[in-house]
Amino acid sequence: MRNTFGKEEKLKKRNLIADLFAKGKFISVPPIQLVYMETDHDSSYKIQAGVSVSKKRFNKAVQRNQIKRFMRDAYRLNKQLIYESEDTKKHIFMFIYQGSRIPSFDEMNIKMRMLLEKFLKKNKSL
Repeated sequence: MRNTFGKEEKLKKRNLIADLFAKGKFISVPPIQLVYMETDHDSSYKIQAGVSVSKKRFNKAVQRNQIKRFMRDAYRLNKQLIYESEDTKKHIFMFIYQGSRIPSFDEMNIKMRMLLEKFLKKNKSL
């Protein structure tokens, strides 16, 4: 599997995002929160994902963009955990950064891996 995060994998449809926040489940590994929902989206990928950073905590766009870039990259590098699992259901994800400082990429990568492992454990027990 290639470590890419292409156009088809990105969560962009407003109605899917609205449903996600209305009906989705939450998992958190501070400073990242994952909102997820099982749905049958039209992508050929198992997961469609999006990232978000609060404008209230980081008022400069440069800071928000840097954190979003770190989250997308950490997801891209760790998504094989989900794709290698035996689960064949399709999900949509939204990663929300809730910290108050800009993390290092290594810190973000570790937290993202922990979050995806926690998702797999919780999803396996359902």
